[in-house]
Amino acid sequence: MTSLNGVVDLDVAGPTISRHLYGHFAEHLGRCIYEGFWVGEDSGIQNSAGIRDDVVQALKDISIPNLRWPGGCFADEYHWMNGVGPREERPSMVNTHWGDVVEDNSFGTHEFMRLCELLGAQPYVSGNVGSGTVAEMADWVEYLTRSGDAPMSRLRAEHGHAEPWKVPFWGIGNESWGCGGNMTAEQYAQLASQFATYCRNHDGNELYRIAAGPNRDDYAWTETLMKSISTLGGPVEERHHQRWQALSFHYYTHASDDWKHKGSATGFDADEYHATMVNAWRIDEIVRGHSRVMDAYDPDATVGLVCDEWGTWWDVEPGTNPGFLFQQNTMRDALVAGLHFDVFHANARRLVMANIAQTVNVLQAMVLTDGAQMVLTPTYHVFAMNAGHQDATHHPVQVTSADARSEGDHGSYPTLSTSVSSRDGSALVSLTNLDLDGPATVRLDLRGRDWQVGAARLLAAPTPQAHNTVEDPGAVAPAAFDGARREGSTLVVDLPAHSFATVELTLA
Repeated sequence: MTSLNGVVDLDVAGPTISRHLYGHFAEHLGRCIYEGFWVGEDSGIQNSAGIRDDVVQALKDISIPNLRWPGGCFADEYHWMNGVGPREERPSMVNTHWGDVVEDNSFGTHEFMRLCELLGAQPYVSGNVGSGTVAEMADWVEYLTRSGDAPMSRLRAEHGHAEPWKVPFWGIGNESWGCGGNMTAEQYAQLASQFATYCRNHDGNELYRIAAGPNRDDYAWTETLMKSISTLGGPVEERHHQRWQALSFHYYTHASDDWKHKGSATGFDADEYHATMVNAWRIDEIVRGHSRVMDAYDPDATVGLVCDEWGTWWDVEPGTNPGFLFQQNTMRDALVAGLHFDVFHANARRLVMANIAQTVNVLQAMVLTDGAQMVLTPTYHVFAMNAGHQDATHHPVQVTSADARSEGDHGSYPTLSTSVSSRDGSALVSLTNLDLDGPATVRLDLRGRDWQVGAARLLAAPTPQAHNTVEDPGAVAPAAFDGARREGSTLVVDLPAHSFATVELTLA
């Protein structure tokens, strides 16, 4: 029996967990945009102006806060002017990164903004630094956000949208150390400064510019970007305002160190399961590592940290296009998501946004589509169960005991993780049991406020390989849970093996 004992001071406020930590990512990759979000106005699948109604509703149900688009690697070969105006007049392009397919640009800026409106999500646009120009990005910002008689404002009006949009989040390139230009950190820092300078705030639309930061644990890249701010002089909050307000990093979880053979999404064994959890826990080390570097230059955390690509990455499903990155989504993936959110919550002072890769039909997706049919994945259910943490106050769990498991050459990892937050007279406790075979008991001494146990939900399955399909869409789904109880001042929760649970508390 695995155990975790902890103390939580409900009367001590930690950082606010930004709702934007529950952000999403939709790239022109495989069937994410085309067939996933976009089916066209003439489709037999129910849609609103070409956008699938069922996918939109599913995402609204989990309170999606923001959506990153058009990439990814695709962003640095995307020229936005080819995706506006009458669809029949838009030139096609080759998606060289993902499947070498030809796209007709029928889904472009106006379609994306309509999608965000339907979702009630804020747009996060990734600009083209790798193959684009400063003027091209500046024009895109003007096209999206400026009113009046400016050149791009007039063009937008000619294309059917007279009023500007609000577009708060703007990415200054993507993976500039790799597919976004193969630059050094010093080269990118100079370009980011130039591009960001010309991304203007128009008509009260305050841009939150996000510099393309490092891959994984490249702390030297982060330090280079933070040093580039320090050369401006003056208070750091003024310095970063002139360039960019946050920097990003990417981290993917897999079972193998061999990038060409990352393992099967569903056909994994116990050894691969343990390797996955060791790698998943590295997100904590990496977030804290980048935060320490940033703290040295920005101790007041005025510059945000953004993990705008995260999730599991497995080998594609047999028989599918290798460039489309389509993979199934199991209970194992849901546990990785639960763990990541606990880490994100604990680091909410510095971490301001995160975007899972990706929303539909690609990598660790929320939703899988097959023609007119749609399946919600186990990961989707973690997002739904955790929605109460969005914009809530984090309360750190002071752990007094916790088991860790050591397996083979992979090293050890804690098998239990938890988060506690509160808002509006209630609290939410999330618990993830990573133990492959054993149940767990969690005992949390909740101090500082009186409380009562409310609704509890459990996401569990007979095996971690369990997943949802068109034939069995409810194989992994949350259910009411009677394993949570109060004993004195202690919340006791009994968790099955490889499971995720949430417990709502009413606070007095």
